[in-house]
Amino acid sequence: MEKKNETLLIIAVTLVAGILIGVLGAHLFSAPGRPVTRAPQGAPPADVNLLQKIQMLEGVVKGDPANRNAWVQLGHAYYDTDQPVKSVQAYDKALALDPNDPDVLTDQGVMLLEKLQQFEAALENFKKAQKLNPQHAQSLFNQGIAYQFFLKDLPKAQKVWEEYLVKFPNLPNAQNARSNLEFIKSHPPIPGGN
Repeated sequence: MEKKNETLLIIAVTLVAGILIGVLGAHLFSAPGRPVTRAPQGAPPADVNLLQKIQMLEGVVKGDPANRNAWVQLGHAYYDTDQPVKSVQAYDKALALDPNDPDVLTDQGVMLLEKLQQFEAALENFKKAQKLNPQHAQSLFNQGIAYQFFLKDLPKAQKVWEEYLVKFPNLPNAQNARSNLEFIKSHPPIPGGN
């Protein structure tokens, strides 16, 4: 009987230990997603694999500075580790090799807008991306965000949201655009106010 109780105790302890290891492992080794705003105070350190990826990509571009794809991936990795200046610089290198990439222009624009607060430069990126590809929904959406929430230019934001809803009425961000537009329409500017 005592042997049976010992066996059950060992099984229970092993089971609890396995669950704890699984929970801790999932928490410690989960990859961070692409940030959309500043990382909160006390954010966990960057994923070790992402830091290794940065080191590897830095080696690639050092040996092959014309490797556009490596510059783009390095820009993304810096973006994901909240290194906005390095991200913008890596995207600059990629854009020097191909200035006509609306995705890279838009990603760089997000870093300029949210992290470096270079609003006009961000808008230039979003507008250039939109000009290169009028069906590039994210660059148009980001223009609306820049005008409404960063520059507080509601008339320009309203025009962008209206254009977005004409061009992309069924995309997932269309509901956000509708809500932003409704807010602007229900909060007209006060004459002579700031």
